[in-house]
Amino acid sequence: MGTFVPPGAHSCSTIGAVNRSLRRLIIPAVIVGVALVAVAVIYFVDAEHSLPSFFPGHSSASSPEANHHHTKHGIAALVVALACFAFAWFQSGPKAGAKAGGSATGASS
Repeated sequence: MGTFVPPGAHSCSTIGAVNRSLRRLIIPAVIVGVALVAVAVIYFVDAEHSLPSFFPGHSSASSPEANHHHTKHGIAALVVALACFAFAWFQSGPKAGAKAGGSATGASS
């Protein structure tokens, strides 16, 4: 008979394949993070009427709140950028199966 594998459990080969595919996302995550930092700076610096027209929160210069800054949009973009950087950082670490360079006891033979 075969071995029982509980629902949601993964074999080691499946986990290794997932790690390799996630490591491919490091560079895109950094690029998206840098772009979101730039978006956050634009939200902090520019007034509502000065935002590019494709940004959420853009309004015409004749709007009563045309000089309003979208601080919450900037904070949200910055938080997502930090999440992208954290993801890239954790994925760029050593592989789970990699061994450390030295021995655990520090003794040499």
